[in-house]
Amino acid sequence: MDIFSRIAAGEIPSYKCAENEEFYAFLDINPVVRGHVLVIPRREVDYIFDMDDEELSRFHVFAKRVAVAIKKAFPCKKVGMSVFGLEVPHAHIHLMPMNEEGDMDFRREKMKLTDEDMRETAEKILKAFKAM
Repeated sequence: MDIFSRIAAGEIPSYKCAENEEFYAFLDINPVVRGHVLVIPRREVDYIFDMDDEELSRFHVFAKRVAVAIKKAFPCKKVGMSVFGLEVPHAHIHLMPMNEEGDMDFRREKMKLTDEDMRETAEKILKAFKAM
């Protein structure tokens, strides 16, 4: 089982932002900006485009709901989406609140948030997600 599967299964602690039976969203532990969320399928699949069309569609619809929750929790111009997938062999989408393009620059120094800040951030997003 890879690290993201273990996170979704609750074996490794995470800051949960949203979930359903197929997908799980949690805060990136090395955020570029506050509200930086990773969205993953619970099923282990390395490459996002290895997902069949129906699953990929559901994945993006779930990610869209998470993005709406992020925007409600952290008002911004847009929520950016990025797919890299090289650092962890498990398909995932990065969602980040943006007020300018530089907010999604992964070369920026990562934020150092306290456990309390991370919990508060996740709780705000989860609350907004559940309110939809």
